[in-house]
Amino acid sequence: MACLIAAVVILGVVGGGGYYGYSYIKARFAPAEDFAGEGAGEVVDVEIPKGAGLGQMGRILKEAGVVASAQAFVDAANANPKGKSIQPGVYPMNKKMSGAAAVALMIDPTKLNVITVTEGMRNSKVYEAIDKKLGKPDGTTKEIAQREAKNLGLPAWAGNNPKLIDPLEGFLFPTRYDLSKDSTPESLLKQMVKNASDKYAELGIEAKAKELGLENPLQVVTVASLVNAEGKNHDDFRKMSEVVYNRMKKTNDVTNQKIEFDSTYNYVKNQSEINFNLKEAQAFNNPYNTHFIKGLPVGPIGNPGMDALTATLNPDHGGWMFFVSVDGNTTTFTKTYDEHLKLVAEFQERQKQKNGG
Repeated sequence: MACLIAAVVILGVVGGGGYYGYSYIKARFAPAEDFAGEGAGEVVDVEIPKGAGLGQMGRILKEAGVVASAQAFVDAANANPKGKSIQPGVYPMNKKMSGAAAVALMIDPTKLNVITVTEGMRNSKVYEAIDKKLGKPDGTTKEIAQREAKNLGLPAWAGNNPKLIDPLEGFLFPTRYDLSKDSTPESLLKQMVKNASDKYAELGIEAKAKELGLENPLQVVTVASLVNAEGKNHDDFRKMSEVVYNRMKKTNDVTNQKIEFDSTYNYVKNQSEINFNLKEAQAFNNPYNTHFIKGLPVGPIGNPGMDALTATLNPDHGGWMFFVSVDGNTTTFTKTYDEHLKLVAEFQERQKQKNGG
C-alpha cells in the first residue's frame, strides 16, 4: 500500500509538471491564438490612445473582441512593413478579425473614423463633411450651427455682427477630430470652437489686435483667413498680411483702402474661381467683398491654421502692396503698381496660352 501511494504521488508530480511544462512550451513556441479572415457581424469602435505601443494596441483589440489574442496582432504588425505606422484614433472594426486583417485595416489612415478640418477650409465644407461622416441628411449640421451658434462656446468678442454670414466662420479650428458612436454635430462643433478659442487665447489675439491697429480680435482672425486663402506657405502669409495692413492704411491712395482680394468675392459666391468678371465683382455690394468695400470684410472667410495666424501677428514689414502668382505655384510680391502691372500682363499671357492662344 505504501509503494502504491508513493507511485501515485510520483505520477501526480510528474503529471503536474508535464502539464505545466506543456503549457509553458505551448505559450512560448506555439502560434498565438488567432481568428481567420476579415471578421463578421458586430462592428465596434476601437480607440487607440496616443503613445500606445503594439502590445497595448493588441490588448485593447483583444478586450474589444476584435482579435483572438494580443500576440496575434503584435506578430502580424511586426510582419507588416507598415505595422509600426498605425496612428492613434478611433477605428470602426469587425469582431473576430485575424491579426493580419486588423493590422491591414489600421495601417490605412482612411479607415480612421475622423474628420479633418484643413487649414483655410470654409465652414460650408466642414458642415458637409460632418453630415457625410455621421450619416446625417444634407444640411443637418449647417442648420444646427445657425440655430445654436450662441450656445457652442464662442468667445464674447465673436459673432455679434448681424451682417455675418456665419458667426462660426473662423472658429472651427483646423485639425483632426476623432469620432465615436457618441459623436453628434453639436459635440463636434463645440470641440472645434473650443480648440479655436483656446488657440486664440494662447496667441493673445485680444491684446495683439490693438498692437496691429485692428479694431477687435475678430479682425485678426479675418486677416488670417484672407492670407490663408490667398497664400501657399508661411513666407507668403507673412507678406500677404503686410499687403493687407498696407492697403488698410489711410495713406493708401493706390487702391484707396480697398484690399481687393479675389478670395472674398469667391467666398460670397461660394466658389473658388481664378477667372471671373472683375467689373461685376467691383460692382457687387456686399460687406464681405473687398473689391467693393474699403478695409476688411465683416468677418472671416475660412478657418485659418496656425501658420496663417502667426504670420498675421508677425507680418513681413517689407512694404509690400501687390502680389500675383504668374505660374500658379510661386507668388511674387511687389511694392509699386507699375511692377504689379508687368506681372499681371505676364499672368494674362500665360492664361491666354493655356486657353489655346
